[in-house]
Amino acid sequence: MLSKLRDAIAAPVADTGASARRHLDHLTKPPGSLGRLEEIAVRLAVVRGGPPRVERPVVFVFAADHGVVAEGVSAYPQIVTAQMVENFLAGGAAINVLARQAGARVVVADFGVAGPLPRSAGLIDCALARGTDNIARGPAMSTEQAILAIERGAALAEAAIADGADLLVTGEMGIGNTTAASATTAVVTGADPAATTGRGTGIDDGGWRHKVDVVRRALAVNRPNAADGVEVLASVGGFEIGGLAGVILAGAAHRVPVVLDGFITTAAALVAATLAPNARHALFASHRSVEPGHAIALAHLGLEPYLDLGLRLGEGTGGALFIPVARAAAAIYSEMATFKSAGVSGPLEP
Repeated sequence: MLSKLRDAIAAPVADTGASARRHLDHLTKPPGSLGRLEEIAVRLAVVRGGPPRVERPVVFVFAADHGVVAEGVSAYPQIVTAQMVENFLAGGAAINVLARQAGARVVVADFGVAGPLPRSAGLIDCALARGTDNIARGPAMSTEQAILAIERGAALAEAAIADGADLLVTGEMGIGNTTAASATTAVVTGADPAATTGRGTGIDDGGWRHKVDVVRRALAVNRPNAADGVEVLASVGGFEIGGLAGVILAGAAHRVPVVLDGFITTAAALVAATLAPNARHALFASHRSVEPGHAIALAHLGLEPYLDLGLRLGEGTGGALFIPVARAAAAIYSEMATFKSAGVSGPLEP
């Protein structure tokens, strides 16, 4: 499945963007006057290969635990991952509230939660193990598990696309996953771990220095090949990061736009873009996280975020906030009158 996805991902058709910009320039406004809203409309059109549409967005919240929490890198205990999954299922988390406001469906999947989870029709079981192994002492997972994580995420995305999803939003939950994302970002971008590592759930200065040291040890122990996304994921990633990489690859393969949330989901995008460089054309960076590694990852992908609200929660919350913006961009493209149809005089000829 992974090889088929990679083979299906191609660069956008060359003239689609130019055609979309010409259409926008004929609408009843000065060219470019709607700023980055027009940029979003053009990019949505380029990904889709036709007029943009945001009618059935789906938010994917993938949860998994990380063995590296044994190194004391988080301000919260590991059981919080399982507890938050229950909160997602009950509809009480921030992502549930924001998704409801945005008219989006939320898909919650267990990719490897360590704690006990309730039986629930709303929880999809994609678990590969009860958390990854400790990356400071060896690889997070096997190569086979890394591939399975990607393929299981892709399968969920393809099922949603078959059901009519036209915008895929990535979200996650996993105590310890900022450490995995910091390591992943350092490997793929070549940046120093001190630059890619932030405070995650709110650790103090001493905790941050320790966390940087843990990331350095993870890189030294595993020495992953930065050009091999599967190896990077298996060495220092997480099951949920792999699943989200699969969502990104599936969206790119089926020409459905994919919205990145924050640092963790952008680390997943680094993995996906390493496997299929053209996948980056399908990506929209919803916001800029306060995690320092996020800016580094975005720059590597060539993405400029659309919102900057000081968010650092994860779950897909920034992505959910971007949905109404994307919907507005699509509506402007499809519903706004042209100068000709409205009988409005266009700009004067030079």
